[in-house]
Amino acid sequence: MTRFWLTLICSQAFAFTTLAAQPALGPGEALTYRVGWGFFSNAGEIKIFSESPPPETAPEQLLTVTTTATRGLARALFAFDARAEAWINARTGQLQSHIETTTTSNKKNRNRTTFDYATRTAFYRDEFNPSKNLDFPLSTGEPLDLILSLINTRSWDLKLGENRDALVLFQEEAYELTIHAVRYETLKTPLGTFKTLVLEPRMEKTPPKGMFKRGTAVRVWIAQNDPQRLPVQFEVEFKFGSGVATLISYQAPYTPNSDAADPRP
Repeated sequence: MTRFWLTLICSQAFAFTTLAAQPALGPGEALTYRVGWGFFSNAGEIKIFSESPPPETAPEQLLTVTTTATRGLARALFAFDARAEAWINARTGQLQSHIETTTTSNKKNRNRTTFDYATRTAFYRDEFNPSKNLDFPLSTGEPLDLILSLINTRSWDLKLGENRDALVLFQEEAYELTIHAVRYETLKTPLGTFKTLVLEPRMEKTPPKGMFKRGTAVRVWIAQNDPQRLPVQFEVEFKFGSGVATLISYQAPYTPNSDAADPRP
């Protein structure tokens, strides 16, 4: 179960929101989450950080990296590491390419997806298994990986009872989701106590499939009493338990002439 949840939240999906995209993180912004699962209070760690590469190598590009790894006893039972790189146009917020590498004790996977927005086509390439290579059409909206899409909901400014549609692709499968603002909740975290708005994706417009058919629920807690509207917690709930990622460290984006430290782990 821990493996599935970590795999799910380490960006093995692409989400397409119905409105124009914008960078989910600013340059230098960094978030670190502790992952808990059942008796494993420190089952893993997720780090997300963003940086601006040198202009001569990647003009107008913003690189956002998500790393995921099991920790402690959970790692002794199952060693898992993942790194997802999202290359984003800093001006338009469009995802230009997405590269993901996952490693376990006996297997390594690496894939890259690039996008042609003129023809609305995505090109998925598997480095170790070319038989999985696939070109697929993009529907309306702008692609982002799953975890960045959840983070990006902080910019939506949804109010209680409102919702917004998203199309989520788990590799070659399209999931039409509606993200609902379901309740306000006060949440205590290592960074303080936050008044949050809880958002929940649901599969309503098509028959449920995949994890939604199995009764899985996904939630994100967006801080309302914080200027950054931080996503302070994520949860994936199955019939047999829940995995929770709690924000334990945050670094704000760089400001002009900032001497802030490099956010990379």
